[in-house]
Amino acid sequence: APCATTLSRMGLAEWFWHHEYWLPPGATWEDMKDTAGSQYPQPQDLLLCLPGALLLTTTRLIFERTIALPLGRRLGVRDKPRPPAQPNAVLESFYLQLGRTPRQEELLSLAKQSHLSPRKVQTWFRHRRGQDRPRLLQKFCEASWRFTFYLISFFSGLALLYDKPWVWDHNLCWVRYPQQPLPPALGWFYLLELSFYCSLVATLPFDVKRKDFREQILHHVATITLISVSYCANLLRFGAMVMLLHDASDYILELAKVLHYLRWRLLCDAAFVAFALVFISSRLLLFPWLTYHYFVTKFQLFLISCLLNLFLLVLQLLHIFWSYLIIQMIYSIIFQG
Repeated sequence: APCATTLSRMGLAEWFWHHEYWLPPGATWEDMKDTAGSQYPQPQDLLLCLPGALLLTTTRLIFERTIALPLGRRLGVRDKPRPPAQPNAVLESFYLQLGRTPRQEELLSLAKQSHLSPRKVQTWFRHRRGQDRPRLLQKFCEASWRFTFYLISFFSGLALLYDKPWVWDHNLCWVRYPQQPLPPALGWFYLLELSFYCSLVATLPFDVKRKDFREQILHHVATITLISVSYCANLLRFGAMVMLLHDASDYILELAKVLHYLRWRLLCDAAFVAFALVFISSRLLLFPWLTYHYFVTKFQLFLISCLLNLFLLVLQLLHIFWSYLIIQMIYSIIFQG
């Protein structure tokens, strides 16, 4: 029985990694075997993202406590005082288990159980919700960390890719694919991005929850899938350009948030408008153009290319959703003040 189980697992692994699923017709894994002068991406390299995510999370905690928090306080970021909710076991139990905003009939029932007036119960829930709202300093520290990472990531990627001929000529991107040796710097850049998004998923329960929380989860899952699959299939040239396009606007958004928490309104509005221009041009124009010319028209259909196209489409739908929100905010800035 143990031997049968082992063979079954080996058969499943062989089926999962079959070259016809992962590589274009005519290519096999033999084309991507390391030699004395050339190295290629290996799936086991992705395990490095686990210690990488842990390292980035630790770095973030140190950065926020030793740099962002003192800097925010020095620049005048202050949390508004919030009246605490008085201890009440009945109301606390309802708040944690059934909801943060009771309906009218629930309000009356809670008032009887807690021997308070309905108005005082409403006040208690308002104060209790206030306790759970993220503090301004927490938002400032989080935005400062993301701004720092995205800034370093974008300009590192720019320095890494700007002199590569296949960035400027999409026909060169697929020359001799998949026999394209892996430059060490490109491999580390890829794993750094993967580690960062894994760290974002790990800290989601503790980070500030925004209105697009579900869309953020979908975005992180799609991004991690795209990075992991494209690494295994040696699609790093195309993948690196996609990541660079995304990083181009992210650091500007986080800068706008930092300026907003500092209440530097004019600079904040200018940064947000700059972010909107870069975001819309990079995500709604350059991203689909890059995907179409570099990827869709260059590949015969096979399993992994179809999967990547699906997740690229998911990202594009999220780009459209966020662009709609951005345009709404710009309209508010211009016409409503």
